[in-house]
Amino acid sequence: MTPTLGYILAVLIVVFLVDLGLRAIPFLILEPLRESRFVRTMGVWMPAGILFVLAIVSVQSSLVSAPGKAWATIAASAITVAAHLLGGRRMMVSIAAGTLSYVLFINL
Repeated sequence: MTPTLGYILAVLIVVFLVDLGLRAIPFLILEPLRESRFVRTMGVWMPAGILFVLAIVSVQSSLVSAPGKAWATIAASAITVAAHLLGGRRMMVSIAAGTLSYVLFINL
């Protein structure tokens, strides 16, 4: 059974409206709260917290997938932190240094 043009257009319109609504609702809710001290505090601490959790999960998963290469994970993490702090906090430099060192170490 082939869907008709009307059916396809109706589905696309519904998908568009739901997508637009889901993207707009957070901005509408956040607008009155922009001056809130809580929202400002969360804006400062949430990115660091999310990155911390991501780093912990990534390190844990690499330790589980290659337990004999724990030294590679630890060394690459240290290189990433050092590159970030010594490289003027340039995110791309630290990510590249950490990724390249991990790939190099894991293949030794």
